[in-house]
Amino acid sequence: MAKKLGIGVIGAGNISAAYFRLAPLFRGIEMRACADINMDAATARAKEFKLRAETVDNLLKADDIDIVVNLTIPAVHYDVSKRVLDAGKHVYSEKPFVLSLQEGLDLRKRAEKKGLRIGSAPDTFLGGAHQLARSLIDEGKVGAITGGTCTVMSHGMEHWHPNPDFFFQPGAGPVLDIGPYYVTNLIQLVGPVRRVAAFASIPAKERIISSKPRAGERIPVNTPTTIHGLLEFANGAVVTLNTSWDVWAHGHAPMELYGEKGTLYVPDPNFFGGDVAYTKESKAIKKLPNWPHPFSVLNEKHSQGMMANYRTAGLADMALAIMEGRPHRCSMELALHAVEVMTSLLKSAETGKFVSMQTTCERPAALGVKEAKALLAKK
Repeated sequence: MAKKLGIGVIGAGNISAAYFRLAPLFRGIEMRACADINMDAATARAKEFKLRAETVDNLLKADDIDIVVNLTIPAVHYDVSKRVLDAGKHVYSEKPFVLSLQEGLDLRKRAEKKGLRIGSAPDTFLGGAHQLARSLIDEGKVGAITGGTCTVMSHGMEHWHPNPDFFFQPGAGPVLDIGPYYVTNLIQLVGPVRRVAAFASIPAKERIISSKPRAGERIPVNTPTTIHGLLEFANGAVVTLNTSWDVWAHGHAPMELYGEKGTLYVPDPNFFGGDVAYTKESKAIKKLPNWPHPFSVLNEKHSQGMMANYRTAGLADMALAIMEGRPHRCSMELALHAVEVMTSLLKSAETGKFVSMQTTCERPAALGVKEAKALLAKK
């Protein structure tokens, strides 16, 4: 059996650099080629990381590519993933996996027909901080989770992204762009969702780009940028999820989960690391030291200091799962359920009605210290 699966990437945009840069940290995968509808972009990225540049068609035909990573814009995730599956290759998609339940069900049918795997970001829930939170829940430290709050609010992407247009179109917005990190982490911590409700609005009908090279350009906003949601989980827990790109500042914690025996404070699931704390009933908050999880180790510079960044962990876990014949953690079932939760929040806001889920999923297997170390390449 092969020790490594060949990886090809479609989409040479901003996020591709992180995949190419961090992939060597992991065993089971080898980055081999980059493709893009813009061959100049593919060539530049391939040269940067000493890979080969391909057209999309040639990448899909390449015998040395086993898994294709779909890093295209969300609006074409479904079309590109469909082409990958139809070409007989496994696919791992950036979030959101697809933009509708119907698209996801179609991809699942295509994958099952050919015996292929589908995986999807985000994989930040595999980080040391979130797996520590998972272990505290699994060990019963705070008791059964009964409720919680999640908050992801800022003033949008037009202040830093060079081409922020797609963030403000259907298929993006804060729920579908940033929401996957929060919803996926909630599912792995609490379990599947039963039904949702939400309110939404578009306070600003256009945005002014302040980032280079397009500073001063105006772009239209055609999807809600403030969504306040309510999630009822299958275990009975009720969690509020407030997302907005219309907030300049706030004082809310990223994620708090309320249990029968205490409260769990979870850091921003947009990142792998962060501080985890919890209370025992009414006692003082206990901040926990980082446990010896390899995905807690600070390994990259960030605007606010060093951070733990292990993007591609989910891809590596999927590759090894294929070779080992076990389920992978960033699974299609998990991604599809998260997509249904997020799109149902938008549907509820539009219709004014509760929306019940048609899908469900198992919580992905925990990734403890031993399991995480097994994903890393030997130095």
